Amino acid sequence: MTHRWIRVSTATAAAAVLVTGLAGCSGGGEGDGGSQVLRVTLANHVWTDIVKEKIAEFEEANEGVTVEVTQLGEDQLSDQYNVKLNAGTDEIDVMMYRPLQEGKLFAQNGYLADLTDYVSADEEWDWSDFQEAPVAAVTHDDAVMGVPIITEQEVLYYRTDVLENLGIAVPETLEELEAAAKQIKEQGEMAGFVARTGASAAVTQFSSFLYSMGGDFTNEDATEATVDSDAAVEAYELYGRLIGQYGPDNVSTDMSWPDAAALFAQGQVAFYTDASSLYKNLTEAENSTVSESVGFAPFPAGPAGSVPYNVPSWALGINSASQKQDLAFDFVKWLTSPEMTLEVQTAGVPAARASVWENPEGVSSFPPQLAEAIAIGSETGVGYDRPRVVSVAEAREIVGAPIVVAITGGDVEAAIEQAQTEFQAFLDDEND
Repeated sequence: MTHRWIRVSTATAAAAVLVTGLAGCSGGGEGDGGSQVLRVTLANHVWTDIVKEKIAEFEEANEGVTVEVTQLGEDQLSDQYNVKLNAGTDEIDVMMYRPLQEGKLFAQNGYLADLTDYVSADEEWDWSDFQEAPVAAVTHDDAVMGVPIITEQEVLYYRTDVLENLGIAVPETLEELEAAAKQIKEQGEMAGFVARTGASAAVTQFSSFLYSMGGDFTNEDATEATVDSDAAVEAYELYGRLIGQYGPDNVSTDMSWPDAAALFAQGQVAFYTDASSLYKNLTEAENSTVSESVGFAPFPAGPAGSVPYNVPSWALGINSASQKQDLAFDFVKWLTSPEMTLEVQTAGVPAARASVWENPEGVSSFPPQLAEAIAIGSETGVGYDRPRVVSVAEAREIVGAPIVVAITGGDVEAAIEQAQTEFQAFLDDEND
């Protein structure tokens, strides 16, 4: 079977592409008859492919402005930012960035302009329309550093035919999910549950279990590790049981989303929790043998309720060294207007504005069950799916280690104790 993986929050190509606006001024310099060149760096992404076709409209509405777009794969984007922003370049005006991966680093280093006054100045553009959790993710020390453009939430994918044949109701709680996964596994025909298993990869999906159990990675100001709280321990153990006891036999412990999604898409598993943005990998016949029997539900509730992540996978920021910040925000505002956001979401890219989820046109390209699950998760979700730190990759490895131990049936208590000690030392070092 051929798999054409589709994920709107993942880079799709490695080559750099330079797209220069065709309309507007033909001059290249800012002092050339009043012309201005706005330099924009964007990631390879479905969202980018959609909006860059509209840039000529912005240029036509802003006489004398030429927009130059540099489009890069994720790794190249990070490399460019690391070099140019660290050097204080003013050659980037608008920048697409990942709030949860590099947002805190960029804010701490002063790379991002404070947009607080900008976002509150235009009532028609309506900053209050942006969902609370994504807004929190782009806000640092009470300053707005970016505008969220693409969101995703963790949802429950399930096999409608399997549940119907066994008379199992769609789980509304984590307790019901475990009972259903156990029942299905004991039938002997397929696994009950699957999700990501790699120490780092699993952290983002584990986060919804953690929050719904009433836990978190740290305290509010990210100075104290809390991965050894009672709620966190219960979350680690539950995630481990779901995969280790009710998951596929001899399950790998280094799976990221393509591996876990493939097991569900190949009909080997009844339940799967992961990002809402992955749904086409499960519902399009060229990717999935179960495309006609995929159901969607909100993330099951734990003792703290249904608290999935609701995160902005990408946002737009403005380089603090840019000499054209007013024009840059005009461009950001145009890209994130209610009208443009609706158009982008209608094309299948989930957005951060609440209004587009309330608009029938805005949800028309999504399966109705999925749109409902996303809307619910958007209301109850948390704006981060990993520790809120600067060195995100290192932190994920630390807090993700007990996940693997729990899946393999090891000494979870010892693994959590070690993770708590290491993570606290990590936080002490970062906050020193």
